[in-house]
Amino acid sequence: MCFFLYFGTLGIMKNIQLLGLILVVAGSFFPLVHVPVIGNWNYWKLDHFLAIACWILAAGSLFGIANNKVAVTKIFAILLIVLFVFTLFAVKLQASEYFSFMPFKSWQDKLAGIVKLKWGWIIEFLGAFIILFARNRK
Repeated sequence: MCFFLYFGTLGIMKNIQLLGLILVVAGSFFPLVHVPVIGNWNYWKLDHFLAIACWILAAGSLFGIANNKVAVTKIFAILLIVLFVFTLFAVKLQASEYFSFMPFKSWQDKLAGIVKLKWGWIIEFLGAFIILFARNRK
């Protein structure tokens, strides 16, 4: 009985926010970065701790959605966006640091430019923005 009462709240919450949450979690498994010769990397291959942080923030967002806590949901959505922006800067910085052994700055920039961002980031940000801007119906 309690199981059905808990999941009966799914009709009250905004299904669009759940779609955004699914996009965030699924997006973490899509290719985010392409490294030549090595291949595509998702969040887990980029950094285990960032992947776990993404999933924990997604779980916090699910808690806010399931309990109709608009403030909690928005806070976790903003934290997800901050995490994604941080990860983007970290990837670009790490790519330039990885080739720091090159003698000329232009060579470093050229080699760091071969690390490309992939379409998974669109899914990640889209999901976080859907969670942030969708409104709960009461």
